[in-house]
Amino acid sequence: MPTAAIALGSNLGNREQNLATAIDHLRQHGTVTATSTFFDTAPIGYVDQPRFLNAAVLLDTQLSPHALLQALLAIELQMGRDRSHGIDKGPRHIDLDLLLYGDTVLTTPTLTLPHPAMHERTFVLRPLAQIAPAMQHPLLHRSMQQLLEDLA
Repeated sequence: MPTAAIALGSNLGNREQNLATAIDHLRQHGTVTATSTFFDTAPIGYVDQPRFLNAAVLLDTQLSPHALLQALLAIELQMGRDRSHGIDKGPRHIDLDLLLYGDTVLTTPTLTLPHPAMHERTFVLRPLAQIAPAMQHPLLHRSMQQLLEDLA
């Protein structure tokens, strides 16, 4: 069964509860095998917004990458995020990003794997390296720990 790496973020409402609720929803789509610590981080890009709480989970799932993406978007919508409205990279109750799906490399109009910016984001790599330091980026051929160190 493939293992997916998923990044979570929240900066509206009860951030900790939002992440916990999203993780509970993820359990409907597979087995959560690891959950990182929740990390308080400053926003990037659009900075005029509250601080984020970020985390990462590993999910063993039988869903295809596209089906998993649709499940993540449905969870976001159920929790109050509609990606078709609001400021890009703006405040949100929940953000779920599919980072990796096993060693799948994929580029379609709706999904790119691995996530194209994950290796540039400390707020993604820090929690992921905590739970899967040896996991390899399938294009860069570096571990999550190495990618995190590269940013330091």
